[in-house]
Amino acid sequence: MADKKKGYVLSGVLVVIAAFGIYLYQLFQLPKRLPAVPEALTTRAEIPGIPNARFWVGVEIDPMVREVIAARERERAFLARSGHSGELPPAALLALSGGGDKGAFGAGLMNGWTAAGTRPTFKAVTGVSTGALIAPFAYLGPKYDSVLTEVYTHVAPEDIAQKRSIIAAIQDDGMADNRPLWTLISKHVDQSLLAAIAAEYANGRLLLVGTTNLDSRQPVIWNMGAIAASGTPAALELFRSILLASAAIPGALPPTMVRVSVDGQLHDEMHVDGGTSTQVFLYPPFMRNAAETMGDKMNRAATVYVIRNSTLAAAWNPAERQTIDIAGRAIGALIHTQGMGDLYRVYLTAQRDGLDFNLAYIGSEFTYQGKTKQFETAYMQALYSYGHQLAKGGYSWHKLPPGLDTPYGR
Repeated sequence: MADKKKGYVLSGVLVVIAAFGIYLYQLFQLPKRLPAVPEALTTRAEIPGIPNARFWVGVEIDPMVREVIAARERERAFLARSGHSGELPPAALLALSGGGDKGAFGAGLMNGWTAAGTRPTFKAVTGVSTGALIAPFAYLGPKYDSVLTEVYTHVAPEDIAQKRSIIAAIQDDGMADNRPLWTLISKHVDQSLLAAIAAEYANGRLLLVGTTNLDSRQPVIWNMGAIAASGTPAALELFRSILLASAAIPGALPPTMVRVSVDGQLHDEMHVDGGTSTQVFLYPPFMRNAAETMGDKMNRAATVYVIRNSTLAAAWNPAERQTIDIAGRAIGALIHTQGMGDLYRVYLTAQRDGLDFNLAYIGSEFTYQGKTKQFETAYMQALYSYGHQLAKGGYSWHKLPPGLDTPYGR
């Protein structure tokens, strides 16, 4: 009888152990994905139905050059239909940087610029991270100013991400879930917005957003106008996904998986925040040289506007002696320094190509006390108001990046 009881107890223990083993197995299962694109096929991967959806500018510049040339010809045809003759007029180019909740500065600046009555129609708009979220609405013009106001003055932390448990550091693909941000993007990025972007793309204007492909560790520039104009059933979801990916801080938020095809085989690319590659971009410095080798001279006059959604000085804040905080602070310091270098790269490119360089950033006069977390509504409202007032009153754009007191080469 005793042996029988022991058998029952042992069986019960084994059942419990098995159940716990199954629980642990399920708990620590990593999120699934299709195989990554093999290294040798990286640049051959295409978005089904949209062959010119993006550019691998660090590897192959010619496709982007051809797109810029084609956009110029579309613009020329549009202007001819509008009664314009002769040379193309000078272009206005806008580059929007990353910066998280500090994107409220760029949103306020754009809308204040509208109020001042001096905001141009941009030939091209580029965006990274929070700048990517601003970019479609800045591209479409003042008609969408109300969206920027809503997004950057009425959201709260829970509208951006939902915290996961500490187990997410092992079990999942991000410490927080960015489905709330997907919902916010989906609310404002709909078929009517895509149609409006497609119409401007047909007139020769460009909308470009940067992400980082983690598999290849390469920056990717997405041709958002071409995606909008493709007419494919998947265009809307892809457009939203790229915006989500561009703002997906690695480790903090989940990456975006982008389904691609190579030789009929499907793969998943893993894309994250474009800010891990560059905080702001205009166009690759070697693009004009590449165009010349293709028999085209890109010597059009242009004015460049760069909006840095951050301060120039790094923010002081004592760090906790904890792994996550130390790693986060180190990455933040690296991104800040990289962002400063990006400003010099854009400036030097503009100087070399004879473009008029203009820079806006959050000045040292802006102060806010009591901020305790990211995407705090009151903080964003204050920063939006600051940017709006600066632009509405006639913003004095900085002609040099920080640290230079005379133009380069003089």
